[in-house]
Amino acid sequence: MSDAAENLADRAIDRLMALHPKGFDLSLERITRLLGRLGDPHLRLPPVIHVAGTNGKGSATAFSRALIEAEGRSVHVHTSPHLVNWRERFRLAAPGNGRLVDDAVLAEAIERVAEANRGETITVFEILTATMFLLFSEHPADAAVIEVGLGGRFDATNVIRAPAVSVIMPISLDHEAYLGDRVELIAAEKAGIIKRGCPVVVGQQPFDAAREVLADTAERLACPLSIYGEDFLAFEENGRMVYQDHDCLFDLPLPRLAGRHQIANAAAALAAVKAAGFPVSLRTAEAAMERVSWPGRMQRLAPGPLAELAPKGAEIWIDGGHNPGAGEAIAEALAAEEDRSPRPLFLIAGMINTKDQRGYFRAFEGMARHVYTVPVDSSDAGVPNAELAARAMEAGLSAEPVHSVANALMLLRDTLDRGRDGTEPPPRILICGSLYLIGSVLAENNTPPV
Repeated sequence: MSDAAENLADRAIDRLMALHPKGFDLSLERITRLLGRLGDPHLRLPPVIHVAGTNGKGSATAFSRALIEAEGRSVHVHTSPHLVNWRERFRLAAPGNGRLVDDAVLAEAIERVAEANRGETITVFEILTATMFLLFSEHPADAAVIEVGLGGRFDATNVIRAPAVSVIMPISLDHEAYLGDRVELIAAEKAGIIKRGCPVVVGQQPFDAAREVLADTAERLACPLSIYGEDFLAFEENGRMVYQDHDCLFDLPLPRLAGRHQIANAAAALAAVKAAGFPVSLRTAEAAMERVSWPGRMQRLAPGPLAELAPKGAEIWIDGGHNPGAGEAIAEALAAEEDRSPRPLFLIAGMINTKDQRGYFRAFEGMARHVYTVPVDSSDAGVPNAELAARAMEAGLSAEPVHSVANALMLLRDTLDRGRDGTEPPPRILICGSLYLIGSVLAENNTPPV
């Protein structure tokens, strides 16, 4: 396929971006109208696992996919945002581990949806969500795992009438302008994906108030309910993951995804896949823990042009988590790495202006030796690097603004080379704060995101 052909979907989306408002406009009226013109493809899907949450929903989606595929079944997967290519949002079922939608197939589906919209006011996210439903309805699969874009109640994915299971992952403060400034308000929005009589799985919740809202909603709607810590749980023991619910006790390998928080995320996916009616054997669960993949989240950066700029022997991690809850989970994961292999920690961070930057950095106080802040050029909402450095310093960190990730890596290399006396190990570097930044890093390093 030529380069021109491979860019069909990008060009179609660029045209949409020029015609329609960016961002989110939380309502179901436009998406419902559009889907009706397309013949209601959202009503012709295989069993749906619908996943919401502030943190962990992407990991739960990845674990759910791995569990279903390890059982020899096929699954569609919808995630957002993407890291490098729009096609990452649409994984179509296929033998093995599925495949990202072909560029030409995606472009043709987008054009059909845009034509059905007839130029009426709508967001690009809504058009792409309708495209997802169209694609998933036209390709056979045993299941579909669909990740919420923002919130839940008025998210464009929430036209699903009877999910096989609704999954609510950890809830904390994020997107306050859209969802509210208290966790119980945010929980109420995310509880909007719960449908009467349909199973609900509630992942580990850092706030009791959020858990209570979710449980009350499920009870009011007569939903079978499974709550982490009450109906199922998981923990690390002797370098293994132990999962337990009312029906089984599994001794499993630790998840392939780094960080102790992934144990609870994996447990939620196990409970969700079972609640959706899919069998999960010990063999299936073992295979899923070893195969699961979720790019851009506590991922080691592979060798490449960008990684080569780092100090010799450096260990480079990337993670797109961007709120205080994510910061705490990432910091805990890095603390575990420090226990196994001590190294000085440096951050290279870029963030957008809808996030609590100071709250994110606070998780790394006492851990990070220094922070280099960089602009997020791929987003109009990127925080200026000097302003971000100020937020990091307010959180108690040493910080300075630099022009780019490449600039930060070279500065760190030169600084360490000048001061190295041979007694300190090479650094551990975390590139963090925004999925937009991580996508740019993967592209610059020539690292495929999947």
